[in-house]
Amino acid sequence: MTLEGREAAGQPQATLAPPANGSGPSQELEGHWPEIPERSPCVAGVIPVIYYSILLGLGLPVNLLTTVALARLAARTRKPSYYYLLALTVSDIVTQVVIVFVGFLLQGAVLAREVPRAVVRTANILEFAANHASVWIAVLLTVDRYSALCHPLHHRAASSPGRTRRAIVAVLGAALLTGIPFYWWLDVWRDADPPSMMDEALKWAHCLIVYFIPCGVFLVTNSAIVCRLRRRSQSGLRPRVGKGTAILLGVTTLFTLLWAPRIFVMLYHLYVAPVHRDWRVHLALDVANMAAMLNTAVNFSLYCFVSKTFRATIREVIHDAHLPCILGSQPEGMVVEPVLKPPGIPKGAEL
Repeated sequence: MTLEGREAAGQPQATLAPPANGSGPSQELEGHWPEIPERSPCVAGVIPVIYYSILLGLGLPVNLLTTVALARLAARTRKPSYYYLLALTVSDIVTQVVIVFVGFLLQGAVLAREVPRAVVRTANILEFAANHASVWIAVLLTVDRYSALCHPLHHRAASSPGRTRRAIVAVLGAALLTGIPFYWWLDVWRDADPPSMMDEALKWAHCLIVYFIPCGVFLVTNSAIVCRLRRRSQSGLRPRVGKGTAILLGVTTLFTLLWAPRIFVMLYHLYVAPVHRDWRVHLALDVANMAAMLNTAVNFSLYCFVSKTFRATIREVIHDAHLPCILGSQPEGMVVEPVLKPPGIPKGAEL
């Protein structure tokens, strides 16, 4: 990104020549992409590289720790919500590796996008598949929480770890399949050609699959959950907002807010001003991408803030990882006093 911006800044300014005759379309009707594009400078400089390096250096270990903790909770309680949160965290890890490390840092900053087109397009499949998996696993979590609160009897009869795992596998398979068409995704940073019908269709498919359809599901199900809780309050019952419901509302709200700028800039790039000509759109897309990728690292803080059970499990994981180091450093023959482990999760505990 940085090298591309420097190259773009050093290129001469191109001037649009008027049509040879007066029969050509007017400036307002000739389209939103000019025939001779100019390169916009990367005004963000090295800030995105520093940001993504910090995000990867902090977010990846935190997500690995979250994965271990959620795996323990899922094995102990066998609750569907833990399996969905575990799958969501694994999808975030894949997103950080494929998009943040390979896409932004390795391909964009280190190699300055001097990568064969076939390699870039193959990486596109993995990047979009990871995005789709992360978002639609959150949709599964939303539907599960809606069913548990609004249809509890049906949820208890139908939910099982096996069915939950099959649903997750189906979503992962569908995410990979829906990522294949994005092999032909037009690189908004480098390609100067006007968007074809295929590119426009892919951009709209990306916005629909990743944002508009999931946010519609979030809006409908979360509204139904809130209305259900309000009806309980009006009927004299104390509305109980469980930790799982609080985490669901937090996850979906953070996703909606952090991904909104990217979707807006993507459509603005498609219909108003291309990224490679307008430095403001270039900067806006840089910032929007940074905000969207932040979504892969914030869930750990949300889980710790809401759930005492999750905090206790994190302490247990850290303690278990630290204990072998302590035992390995003891001299031979020294007897180590037994250390009390944190209490287990009581049966039926909820996130």
